[in-house]
Amino acid sequence: MRRELAAEFIGALLLTAAVVGSGIMGERLAGGNAAIALLANTAATVAALATLIAVFGPISGAHFNPVVTLVAMFQRQVSLPRTLAFLGAQVAGCCVGAMLANVMFELPAIHASTHVRTGGAQWLSEVVATTGLVFIAFSSPSVSAAAWRISAWIGAAYWFTASTSFANPAVTIGRSLTDTFAGIRPADAPGFILAQLVGGVMGAMLLKFFTERRVLA
Repeated sequence: MRRELAAEFIGALLLTAAVVGSGIMGERLAGGNAAIALLANTAATVAALATLIAVFGPISGAHFNPVVTLVAMFQRQVSLPRTLAFLGAQVAGCCVGAMLANVMFELPAIHASTHVRTGGAQWLSEVVATTGLVFIAFSSPSVSAAAWRISAWIGAAYWFTASTSFANPAVTIGRSLTDTFAGIRPADAPGFILAQLVGGVMGAMLLKFFTERRVLA
């Protein structure tokens, strides 16, 4: 259990540090070109996510995401006590990861975001991104397959969703602590988190539908 919690904490920490840190670096180097900054942010996130899933997948399942853990609990893959412990480790890891990224770039450790992200298009985007994430994660046949499938989905969703695909309540909370390229205003975080939970339910329903069809066939 300690190893699993450590894996979830460290994985969430490094993932958020990669998201926030690459956003800061990309924005500073892009010279005002938002497309280049987003491209740099996407590339770093995809690489970090694939690596972290491959490394920590055999230890904890590499959830790094409360939605994934909750779906696993409802599928009876994870007990309630373990779920609660995972959620705590994930949120704590994401918050520390955002703070670490801030400090690495000589910013205040906690720098509440003023980046407005709200509205129906943003929330719908989070539903779509999280639905796909859950379906892909739980339909992957192995950790190695999940590593490239999930990271590829998130990388694509950075560009085809209006929200740039947070798809993770813990990361959303962490990103509210940084007033940088990857940040989200704290007041907007609850809307994102609710949309992500809806996406988790829809992803689980989609998974059940295709699993049942496969069994019947």
